Amino acid sequence: MKKWLVLLVTVLSLSTVLAACGGGNESGGEGTEVKQEIVVNAMSEPPAIDPALAEDTTSGWVIDHIFEGLYTRDKDGNPVLGVAEDVKVSDDGKTYTFTLREDAKWSDGSQVTAHDFEYAWERVLNPETGSSFAFYLYYIKGAEEYNKGNGTVEDVGIKAVDDRTFEVELTSPLGYFDSLLTLWTFYPVKKDLVESNKNWAAEAEGYISNGPFKMTKWAHDSEVVIEKNDQYYASDVVNLNKVTFKMVNEATTYYQMFKTDELDLIMTLPTDAIDAEKQNEEYHAVPYYGTYMYMLNVEKEPFNNAKVRKAFAMAIDRKALVENVTKGGETPAFGMVPPGAETPDGDFREVGGDYLKEDYDEAKKLLAEGMAEEGWTELPEVTLLYNTSENHKKIAEAVQEMFKKNLGVSIKLANQEWGTYLDTTEQKNYQMARMGWIGIFVDPVVMLDYYLGDSPNNRTGWVNEEFDSLMQQAKVEQDQAKRYQLLHDAEKVLMNDLPFIPVSFYTNTFLTSNEFEDIAYYVNRYPMLKWAKKVSE
Repeated sequence: MKKWLVLLVTVLSLSTVLAACGGGNESGGEGTEVKQEIVVNAMSEPPAIDPALAEDTTSGWVIDHIFEGLYTRDKDGNPVLGVAEDVKVSDDGKTYTFTLREDAKWSDGSQVTAHDFEYAWERVLNPETGSSFAFYLYYIKGAEEYNKGNGTVEDVGIKAVDDRTFEVELTSPLGYFDSLLTLWTFYPVKKDLVESNKNWAAEAEGYISNGPFKMTKWAHDSEVVIEKNDQYYASDVVNLNKVTFKMVNEATTYYQMFKTDELDLIMTLPTDAIDAEKQNEEYHAVPYYGTYMYMLNVEKEPFNNAKVRKAFAMAIDRKALVENVTKGGETPAFGMVPPGAETPDGDFREVGGDYLKEDYDEAKKLLAEGMAEEGWTELPEVTLLYNTSENHKKIAEAVQEMFKKNLGVSIKLANQEWGTYLDTTEQKNYQMARMGWIGIFVDPVVMLDYYLGDSPNNRTGWVNEEFDSLMQQAKVEQDQAKRYQLLHDAEKVLMNDLPFIPVSFYTNTFLTSNEFEDIAYYVNRYPMLKWAKKVSE
């Protein structure tokens, strides 16, 4: 069956969605009915389908389809009102008063209220919840103090005035608050469900949500199934009746499953298949606002030494990696912040420039100096850890060879499944580990936030008071030119200490069946299927 192209992605577009409106099933050729279902590959088991606990893009992909916050996003990825039908902002820019939609319902038909948002946000901030993304709420008055055990929940600036009125008080004006609220951490949860069952989010049975879809099946390590939520206020724009997220980790396997029509959408193509697929009408590469990197544990030898860290960072041939190994349109990374964030002076990355250079002789010199400082006659054994993936393995093997050739260092490789891997790195039980960080919206602050000293996502052990101070100043600075300069200064501090090795800036590669249209491809999330429609069998 030949398939035809429905999407054309440009470098800076959030998504381009062509054609067609309408809902439900439609007649296909010769009076046949098109079955409105899609099967996509999530690659791995979602560690937590709970808005408060999810910290990865796989979990977030499912959650984004089954929940909705005060704001959601349109087809182009721009923030638009979601569960909230109206918002008023005080003259000083600190207080937001949201009016919720009267027709906002949970999937069980009950009303979504302001109290659900109040409960959900307080749950994220509750130290006992252990939310890794609680720091995203620190813009709210009293939130940081409560989360760190230095304040009370009563002091947090969130309040359900009544069932449909939700008030939020910030510590200072925040120009991107609407974009921030599209993150799943800010989604509501149903209080009586959560409090009646501590394992409410572990299975599909009894699961209640408020988004365009609802979860109906979770076969762990196999698949998650979501179906159209008829209680969703805008269910008329939802065309698909069923979405199945498969969990196939091996790239060659899910690639073949796409070729045999077992999967309708796959991403992160096998690197050895990309060249052949670039001329395929079903192939597209989407800019992705994120950084592929190797975290360095500064609390473990040999990366407790700054010169050793820099030596390793200078010994990777990034151009060879993106051209010969990954091949998906990625670009070499010599900083933390990817291209794409426009500032008054131009693109943030272009203005900041490169903080690293690949100089193998200098790298060897720095390595020798670092070893001498530590009194090492031999470099401690190094193991590079990555989460199980065919593509990550190929990159790690290439980097392993580069360290040997360019630095004279032999390292070992190890891999773990995603859930285990997250636990291992959180416990800092590693020396060097692969990680990717995607901005929840396109702004340098969300990329640099990763390395805040008190960020649960910063698993390197690196804490720098100057960096933290610059980031804090940037978050309250209202002059945009000064704000971006503070962020440049913060990135400079980070890149001077190098608790990580930036490798490349992402591009997502996809194969999507041309039987579907109106799939929205965002630069900072996985594809949104809210408007997707199957047009042929």
